[in-house]
Amino acid sequence: MPTITFNAFSFLQKKLQQNNLPFSNVSLSIPDGTTAEMLVQQMQLTPGDVEVVFVNGRVQPFSTVLKDQDRVAFVPQGTPGPYRVLLGFKNKRHG
Repeated sequence: MPTITFNAFSFLQKKLQQNNLPFSNVSLSIPDGTTAEMLVQQMQLTPGDVEVVFVNGRVQPFSTVLKDQDRVAFVPQGTPGPYRVLLGFKNKRHG
């Protein structure tokens, strides 16, 4: 069973906290074959909550299969423009 390090940013932290779910530098064990999209569901978020998924510091499609020791981060919808450019996902939706 792979283990990943998970982080959620900005507004997503509040949503996860309301559901008593961890959101910052959390070590999670996930089933083999888990995709980023499946992790969104596992964390009780909707596809509309998460705009971009970073895997090991790079923007990746939601269909990416997560592997042991991956670092995964969710960025919410509504991230301000300058941050979008800085993080490298201006005008992108990775699905």
